[in-house]
Amino acid sequence: MRDTELKAWLDCVDHLNPEQRQQLRRRLDAATSLDEVDGALQRLRDKHPQCPRCQSLRVVRNGHADGRQRYKCRACTRSFNALTCTPLARLRHRDRWLAQTDVLVSGLSARQAAQQLRVHRTTAFRWRHRFLTLPQAVKAGGLQGVAEADETYELRSFKGQRQLLAQQSRKARHRGGHAAKRGLSDEQVPVLVLRDRSGATTDFVLPCATKAAVKQVLPQALAADAVLCTDGSGTLAAAARELGIEHQALNLSKGERRRGAWHIQNVNAYHSRFKTWMRRFNGVATSNLQNYLGWFRALDRNAQTGAKSASFLDLARGV
Repeated sequence: MRDTELKAWLDCVDHLNPEQRQQLRRRLDAATSLDEVDGALQRLRDKHPQCPRCQSLRVVRNGHADGRQRYKCRACTRSFNALTCTPLARLRHRDRWLAQTDVLVSGLSARQAAQQLRVHRTTAFRWRHRFLTLPQAVKAGGLQGVAEADETYELRSFKGQRQLLAQQSRKARHRGGHAAKRGLSDEQVPVLVLRDRSGATTDFVLPCATKAAVKQVLPQALAADAVLCTDGSGTLAAAARELGIEHQALNLSKGERRRGAWHIQNVNAYHSRFKTWMRRFNGVATSNLQNYLGWFRALDRNAQTGAKSASFLDLARGV
């Protein structure tokens, strides 16, 4: 637009009524957000110039499409853009993606997110899990020093899966609900959480709370010289013993909450924050539990590092 055209356009702004100015503001905000998203995607691609299909570095710019830079791989001759082969590929309304990252940081429900993003609630729910596909796999590995470990349990849920629920021969639990059986049972899914004293955290949804299941995940979670600290769980103790991991167990049955430097207060506090945060969703499908665990880990990391909400855009692309 030429300067004279811009001046004439700006002169018209004074004659807009409040509703029209609000519409104009929304359009400008959307355009600004779109520029920021495209700029961030372009910077990420320039930083990681690699073909998403064959991982070749022989890539060149190859025009634009839908306002985004496209590239061509000299090795496989395929073209791509910054979102190809990512969970965000073919996702529309890029001008609202930064608002979506704000929604994730705020932990809004699907209905609240839909209202804020001005999309349908099913779209808001789908966006949530598209943005969380890769973050759920971003977890700490090789925890150092004292690594506290404890299990927590989430209700097994078939929310949104009525056919699977019918196979279980039970009625739906409304708004989260409660288990029909007291204590631990097959109605609950075990989640093992490990956290070291620096705040690095990892977690695993276990098929069952057995020694064999724990032995599968402990080696990838702990450094060779790490010390495992637990509440005296027989399952964790047996797994640590067979794996040759140094283990310090508290005797909670005798009221031992702390013994010198040995305690599990950090992981228990993490459990408490996670449970409180999860209540807003009134129960989540077990098939999506990994995504919610990854979501909360990302929020916890951001709280420690001071990262901004836009960091979720990087995580969603796997950067």
